[in-house]
Amino acid sequence: MSTNPPNLRPDLAPKLQVREPVRTGQPTIGMVSLGCPKALVDSERILTRLRAEGYGVSPDYAGADAVIVNTCGFLDSAKAESLDAIGEALNENGKVIVTGCLGAEPDYIREHHPRILAVTGPHQYEQVLDAVHAAVPPSPDPFVDLLPASGVSLTPRHFSYLKISEGCNHKCKFCIIPDMRGRLASRPAHAVMREAEKLVDAGVKELLVISQDTSAYGVDIKHAADRGHRAHITDLARDLGSLGAWVRLHYVYPYPHVRQLIPLMAEGLVLPYLDIPFQHAHPDVLKRMARPAAASKTLDEIAAWRADCPDITLRSTFIVGYPGETEAEFQTLLDWMDEAQLDRIGCFQYENVAGARSNALPDHVPAEVKQERWDRFMEKAQAISEAKLAAKVGTRIDVIIDEIDEDAATCRTKADAPEIDGNLFIDEEFKGLSVGDIVRVEVDEAGEYDLWGKLV
Repeated sequence: MSTNPPNLRPDLAPKLQVREPVRTGQPTIGMVSLGCPKALVDSERILTRLRAEGYGVSPDYAGADAVIVNTCGFLDSAKAESLDAIGEALNENGKVIVTGCLGAEPDYIREHHPRILAVTGPHQYEQVLDAVHAAVPPSPDPFVDLLPASGVSLTPRHFSYLKISEGCNHKCKFCIIPDMRGRLASRPAHAVMREAEKLVDAGVKELLVISQDTSAYGVDIKHAADRGHRAHITDLARDLGSLGAWVRLHYVYPYPHVRQLIPLMAEGLVLPYLDIPFQHAHPDVLKRMARPAAASKTLDEIAAWRADCPDITLRSTFIVGYPGETEAEFQTLLDWMDEAQLDRIGCFQYENVAGARSNALPDHVPAEVKQERWDRFMEKAQAISEAKLAAKVGTRIDVIIDEIDEDAATCRTKADAPEIDGNLFIDEEFKGLSVGDIVRVEVDEAGEYDLWGKLV
């Protein structure tokens, strides 16, 4: 049992879980998946394709004939983590194929690790397969290697990420995701629904909808309708809500049509949870970021959402220390936080990223000032979280069980996404529970980020 750390990087996917059995003599591939949930879905797709060709999935370096490292390139610190992971895989295994966001910079990777076998960019599945074939020829057994209908999953059996689009049309100055992953490319709605139906049929209790810009889903394909499903986030959310699983929406930009999602939450079709990357609150900082600069209108939107769905949970991430950020601008962000009273809050200290336009902005904030502002921001966020959780003591809520050990059952409420939010712990009379159960508890204790409760 572990409580939620306050300095958790707010963009990470859960640690991957490998459950695939390996037959004697089967060629096996290991996978290291770094970064966000979108990258984890890419890893699942790669392994699903390899599994269909007769490869096994190894949970460790020693049992793998080769290792794929799916990298993150969002921040320089993430790049350093990716380089470390590549180095570890080379030392432990020797045969390493690199893919993912950092793979868009092959010269940079080879400069540090010339022994890697191949480098491919993000979502270049065919090139990854070609590299695996060259390193470890397939040896399929058609009588044994049958692909599960739901594909290979790297998350616990009871929840799954559902990627609805790739790429992004925004041009935020601090972000290079559009350069690495391209412009918005939405999946057909019927294909998303078919995948979701398979997941629910396989026992998934929670669908976590992800993309780079979930609100813009379907814009690029003119909200095309096909086989009874329309590629618009409101329609898709309603359709997903009909499957009977929890549906959680991530990376939602606050466009006006987001209002149409709130009634679905009030009705219980979709979890009352919105993950919206506000990034900052001062209009001048937002303009320097090349983001919408109407923070006051955002407060009005938040008030309207809460009026229509009082139970809604709002999560967001922010950047402190952006180039040119003054003390007054940072104080505006703190004051906005007091008004907005967001439920779940994450924060990055600004970092230069190779290729980002923000690098060229004047008046970069010194590292010690960024750290001091981050500390103050997180102190504010922690106080808000602590007060909101304290208000839940005595209430009865539904939770989904993620893990059970000798000390407690670790659960999440409808207000908590895996890895990035808090937990609820049941530390009495939990022995008869199972992972994936959805049970009702009464909250009897609250901390800064987590809750404790007892079964009703």
